[in-house]
Amino acid sequence: MKKILAVEDDTILNKTLSYNLNEEGYMVISKFTAISALESIVKHKFDLIILDVNLPDRSGFDLCKKIKENYDIPIIFLTANDMEYDMIKGYELGALDYITKPFNINVFKQKVRALLNHITTKTKQDCYDDGYLKINFSEFCAYINDNQIVFTPLEYRTLKLFIENPKTILTRKILLEKLWDIDANFVDEHTLTSVISRIRSKIEKDSSKYIKTVYGMGYMWIGEKNEF
Repeated sequence: MKKILAVEDDTILNKTLSYNLNEEGYMVISKFTAISALESIVKHKFDLIILDVNLPDRSGFDLCKKIKENYDIPIIFLTANDMEYDMIKGYELGALDYITKPFNINVFKQKVRALLNHITTKTKQDCYDDGYLKINFSEFCAYINDNQIVFTPLEYRTLKLFIENPKTILTRKILLEKLWDIDANFVDEHTLTSVISRIRSKIEKDSSKYIKTVYGMGYMWIGEKNEF
């Protein structure tokens, strides 16, 4: 279940947001001040923050900056001020959307749903996790049973090609063409063989098998990915 933090000092609006988002299946925690919002962020992992610009104890812009310095949480601003300067400032601080009051609650719910769906899709594309092997392609880090393993940039790109095409035979020609297109450098047959061998030595431990050699054709990713 996605968890949303609603930071809005207007009690009625906050309750309205919470009620409607709860009806959509989200877990909502309501806060009315910047201080209480920060305390809640420390205690909980949020998928989205809905943030009012004008809070009683601190500017929503200042709070957004503080959050972004320490956490990677998507933020939607709510405000009665539709000035272009404020909107630009909100986006510059890292907000993904800027909604002016009053607004249609049904349109708002659709925006929240679309945003969270987009984030979930991007996360699935950027991360692999089967409970044993974890790879974050956007941050270039990987772990096996929480023990960090190191891949070269070319190994990361090769892994991403395999993971994006599970249970599909990737011929050596396809792999060479794709790696050439991505890296803009020449990758020959010997390099490809070495890269796959190194990847296997790093992730195929004990009974864990990920890359299957299809003799005379190429390779196939046979690992299983857990859904988020």
